[in-house]
Amino acid sequence: MCGITGWVDYARDLRREKATVEAMNNTLGLRGPDARGVWVGPHAGLGHTRNSIIDLAGGIQPMAAEEDGRTLAVLTYSGEVYNFKQLRSELESRGHRFRTRSDTEVVLRSYLEWGAGCAERLEGMFAFGVWDLRTEELLLVRDRLGIKPLFYSVRPDGVLFGSEPKALLAHPDIEPVVGVPELQELFSTAKTPGQAVFRDMRELLPGHTMTVSRSGVREHRYWTLEARPHTDDLDTTVGHIRSLLEEIVTRELVADVPLCTTLSGGIDSSVVTALAAKAREEAGDEAVRTITATFVGYSENFRPDDQRDTPDAPYAAELARHVGADHTDIVLGTADLISTRAREAAVLAQDMPSMLGDMDTSLYLMLRATREHSTVALTGETADEIFGGFKWLHDSELVAADNFPWVEAEKRQEGSRGGGLGRGLFGRGLLDKLDMPGYYADAFAQTRALTPHQEDEDPHEHRMRELCFSHLNRWLPMLLDRGDRLAMASSLETRVPFCDHRLVEYVYNTPWSFKTFDGREKSLLRAAAGGNLVPKSVLERPKSPYPVTQDPAYTRALHDAMAAVLADPNSPVLPLLDVDAARRAVADQSPTAHEWHSRSNLEMALGFDFWLRHYGITLDV
Repeated sequence: MCGITGWVDYARDLRREKATVEAMNNTLGLRGPDARGVWVGPHAGLGHTRNSIIDLAGGIQPMAAEEDGRTLAVLTYSGEVYNFKQLRSELESRGHRFRTRSDTEVVLRSYLEWGAGCAERLEGMFAFGVWDLRTEELLLVRDRLGIKPLFYSVRPDGVLFGSEPKALLAHPDIEPVVGVPELQELFSTAKTPGQAVFRDMRELLPGHTMTVSRSGVREHRYWTLEARPHTDDLDTTVGHIRSLLEEIVTRELVADVPLCTTLSGGIDSSVVTALAAKAREEAGDEAVRTITATFVGYSENFRPDDQRDTPDAPYAAELARHVGADHTDIVLGTADLISTRAREAAVLAQDMPSMLGDMDTSLYLMLRATREHSTVALTGETADEIFGGFKWLHDSELVAADNFPWVEAEKRQEGSRGGGLGRGLFGRGLLDKLDMPGYYADAFAQTRALTPHQEDEDPHEHRMRELCFSHLNRWLPMLLDRGDRLAMASSLETRVPFCDHRLVEYVYNTPWSFKTFDGREKSLLRAAAGGNLVPKSVLERPKSPYPVTQDPAYTRALHDAMAAVLADPNSPVLPLLDVDAARRAVADQSPTAHEWHSRSNLEMALGFDFWLRHYGITLDV
C-alpha cells in the first residue's frame, strides 16, 4: 500500500512549487517507507510514497507512460488490483507493451486504453490520480467500497488531493478549520459519505471518479449497489458464497513480500485464514502465517461483558492448530496502552480523535507489531456488515427504532452519559450546537430513502434491507477509514476479502430469512464454512467484538491524564468540557468507571485536547 498526493492549478506554474508538493508528500511517509517520488509539470504536481508489495524492483511512482519520446500521462496510485494479470493479457492483445510486472503499470495502461472507463474494469482496492498531459486533465478514482481513502479540496483554479487529510493540510492554502458539520462527523458513528472533518475538504465517494479540467470539476458514479432478484435456493446460495470466498481469498494472497492473516478466533477471520491455508496447501506453498493479539492476563482473568462472552486467544490457537498455521501471539501489556505516545499516534494516524479509545490504541499497537512479521495482512473485517452479524440486528427493540440500531444501542450503555459514545464530558453548550439526535434523525431518513429495494418485500424484509444498507452506507466507511489509517501508520497493507464487490452484491440481495435461516447471526457464512473448514467450536462461537483491556490500572492512568488536563488552564479542550462532570469522572472509583463506555468519554476528551494542540485547530462553532 502507498500514499498518494497531488496538486493541479491552472493559474500557476507548479514547476516553481515543487517544494510544496514534496512537503505534502512527506506527510505520507509512513504509508510508503520504501521509496518517495515527485513529478511536477507546468500545471500539475504528483507525489507518491511506496510500500513495495508486487514487483519490488519495478513499479516506481509517479509512473509515466511515454510514446515516441513524449510523456502521455503520469500516475500516482495506491492499492491492489487483483485482476491485474487478466487485464495485462487483454491490454497486450490490444498492442500495449509493459516494462514492469507491477499492477501499477496495468492501471496506467488501462487508463490509456479506456480513459475514465478503466475504473469499471479494475477489481480490488484502489485510489489513484492520473494527469493526462495531452488534455491537461486530472482523473481521480476510488474503489467501489471505499477501501482506500482519497481526500480532496477544490480550489479556485484546480484541486488538491491526498490519501490522508494531513497531506492537504501541508499545503499553505489549507487551514485546519472545523465547524459544526465537521464536529458532527467527528462525534458520529454513522459517517456521512464524502464528508471530512476539516472544512473545505471532502472524500471522493466510493465507486466514483472525478475529472478536473480548466472548465471545472465533475464527478461520475461508475458503481452502486443495486437490488436484484435472488433466484438461488438456500443450498445454491451457500455453495456460491463458498466458491466466491475461495476465489477471493486465493487471489488476495498474491504478494512478493511476507503475508499473514490477523486471526481473532471468530468466524470471520477464521474463514479467511482457513481458506488461505487451503489455497497455500493446494499451491504447494509454505504454511499460512497467523497473528493474534491479546492482553497480558486477559484470558486467565476474563470477565464477560455486554458484548463479549469469551476471550479470543483459545479459539485462535485452536484454529491455527486446525489449519497448521505458523502462529504468533502478540501480547500487549497495560504499560503499552497507557503510553501517551501510543494514544497520540492513533490520533495522528486518523487526523482526528476517536471515541473508540483503547480499541484504537491496541489495534494500532497490534498492527505495528504485525508489521514486524509481515508486510501484508488479510483480515476478517466487514463480514458483520455484509452477513448481518451485529447483535443489534437481532434485537427487536433496536430493529424497530427510528434510528440506526447501533446508535440506539449506545444509549443503553451505563457509561455513555448524554446518550452517545465519547460525548459524556463535553459541555451542554457544545452538545446543543451539535444536536446529534437531530443529525442522526436526518442521516437515518436520508439513508432509508437511498436504500435499494426489491419488489414485493414483506414489511420485515423491507426493514432489514434498510438496516443492512445502513451498515454498508454509514458504518462501513468509518470502519474502513479507521482500519486503513491505523494499519498504514505502521506501513502495513491490510486486505479485506469480505469487501469484494461481487460478494457484497450477491449477499445484499439474499433475503434476510436466508441470513438467519438457522436462528443465528451470519447463518450464511457459518454454512459456507462447513465441511470441517474450521473447528466446530469456532463455527458455533457467538459474535465477539474486538477486545478491550479489563485492567483497572488503565483506567487509573486515564484519570491521572485527565486530572493533568483539568489542572492546566491553557488546555484548549477546557472551554468545551463540562468541567464538573470531568472532575467527577476523575474521582469515580465505582465499577462503572472501569467499563469501556465510561473510559471512552475520558479518552475522547484527552484525544480532543491533543488534536486541538497538535493541529492548531480553529474551531468555528
